[in-house]
Amino acid sequence: MKKFFYLLLIISIFGCAGGKEQIRLSSYKKPAIVLPKTMDGRLPKSYSVNGVIYYPLLNGEGLVQEGMASWYGKEFHGKKTSSGEIYNMYGKTAAHKILPFGTYVKVQNLANRREVIVRINDRGPFVKGRIIDLSYGAARQIGLLGPGVAKVRLVALSRKIGQIKSGNDYVPLVEAADFRKGKFTIQVGAFENKDNALRLVNRLIVIFRYATITTYVSPQEKTLYRVRVSLSNDLTGANKMVDKLKYLGFSQVFIVAL
Repeated sequence: MKKFFYLLLIISIFGCAGGKEQIRLSSYKKPAIVLPKTMDGRLPKSYSVNGVIYYPLLNGEGLVQEGMASWYGKEFHGKKTSSGEIYNMYGKTAAHKILPFGTYVKVQNLANRREVIVRINDRGPFVKGRIIDLSYGAARQIGLLGPGVAKVRLVALSRKIGQIKSGNDYVPLVEAADFRKGKFTIQVGAFENKDNALRLVNRLIVIFRYATITTYVSPQEKTLYRVRVSLSNDLTGANKMVDKLKYLGFSQVFIVAL
């Protein structure tokens, strides 16, 4: 393991919280980040999932959100998720609109400070104001089943892939995942009537180079036609498009990862 890290090459340095520097490394394997200590001289709290250690990133590459969480259960149990996995309501998984499938996220219920670590394997929730849909098992752990909806704080976690010597200590190396990069589109509306979806697409295609309809069949076998526009490679570009659509009068729009 040590020989591997001797081959690492520093390629760039990013500023992060607390005035610390987060050093990005690359090698013949995966790019990595040297995790810096926080203001009190400690490392960020780690989380162990199935024997693998995960850390929150301290700079802008990480993703932190606050908003409303909900949960979904029995009616989806045994059905396919957007990732292709079969949904297990008793597992610790979640649906998120933009985080990559397989990302682990710490979810804290801000009402009671209870936490759970979930893995993103589905897309949603497609409701304005909600940022994550938890499985029944995850929702139960943070006391969400009763109220059904609660304000939460999400922190995306990055996998530890090794360590490197820094002074007299060894500090973790974590994957250099940038959750703000990817392929994103904007959902403008969802219709039960296909003709209504087609009319909206025909209006939008005049303004945007990309406009399409995707079909979704719910567990109740109800078909929805989702209208989506624009393609972006990062969240900055996608958010600019959201602002443009809101200016045009589309108030229910939100970003979805492809």
